[in-house]
Amino acid sequence: MKIALSEGTIFSGQPFGALREARGEVVFNTGMVGYVETLTDPSYRGQILVTTYPLQGNYGVPEGPFESSRIQIQALIVHQHCPSPSHHTSQRSLGAWLKSQGIPAIESVDTRSLTRHLQKHGTTMGELLFEEHEKVTSSRQGDLPGSSEDINMAKVVELVAAKEVTHYPGGELRILVVDTGAKENIFRCLQTLGATVIRVPWNHRWETYLNQVDGVTLTNGPGDPGQLPALVERLRAVLQYGIPLFGICLGHQLLALAAGGATNKLKYGHRSHNQPVVDVSTQQAYLTCQNHSYVVDATRLASEWETWFVNLNDGSNEGIRHKSKPFRSVQFHPESAAGPHDTRFLFEDFLGIAAQYRTTRARIA
Repeated sequence: MKIALSEGTIFSGQPFGALREARGEVVFNTGMVGYVETLTDPSYRGQILVTTYPLQGNYGVPEGPFESSRIQIQALIVHQHCPSPSHHTSQRSLGAWLKSQGIPAIESVDTRSLTRHLQKHGTTMGELLFEEHEKVTSSRQGDLPGSSEDINMAKVVELVAAKEVTHYPGGELRILVVDTGAKENIFRCLQTLGATVIRVPWNHRWETYLNQVDGVTLTNGPGDPGQLPALVERLRAVLQYGIPLFGICLGHQLLALAAGGATNKLKYGHRSHNQPVVDVSTQQAYLTCQNHSYVVDATRLASEWETWFVNLNDGSNEGIRHKSKPFRSVQFHPESAAGPHDTRFLFEDFLGIAAQYRTTRARIA
């Protein structure tokens, strides 16, 4: 098999996943571990993923928990796949898992060269294709591989977000999570800290819950935030309501747009578990998990907003907050999964703000 980039560059390899072709945006992730969590992250929907760490699959695939109910990527490209994993939680190999869900993959690819190409030329569309002799062989055997679904990236959020309202029982503090393709660990983190969570699809009438909850979390998700103008307008109205807001990844970008900011597409995105960011108010640095193509242009924000975090590699925005109201968001993933737990405290801080809001509202009532 081969990966053919849109400008004509081709990299060859050997299949180890499902026998089918695929099409999507080709991106790379530099994480050394965490392929189970990465492959089930809804933010990767519509993308062909290149892993820069040479060996993948060495600890197999457990029963869970995962970050969503399925593998989200279009296809996987690695240098070497381990067919015989070794770990006490492993239930199957990475290749077997991919095959079971119809996800194609190739190994023996020069992923270092491919990554350097993407760094130089930027993220591009690509296709995972069979070589001519592979097509002939498959045709003779009567099982010619089919093509994978062609994702409409303008509507990709509709594919990955929850389809119905779900309640996660916890304590008295109630948090509304507006799902645009959420990672499951966001809910686990909130529940672990004692919150009751109401998970609502982004295109649901979630505003009807605002008088029942103490805070709102905006989740991660795939695609271009500029393709969700109606949701941005709805968030702009929620800012007038005054309820605590905490945005993550795509949720950060959407909050920034609602606050008058803008977003731009990065040349090749941030996808890793070791992205350094700094809190500009304290100068404290943290390692973070990230997966995004777009970045906030904080210079366009209204004057009552300020930059909260900055990426130490390229200076891009990693967080914003309102100077006087309980609105804040981060570009990285404080829930990690996989990745460092350095910024898990942000959930505690947010729930503390939500608790204050709950107390104040009770006094007024």
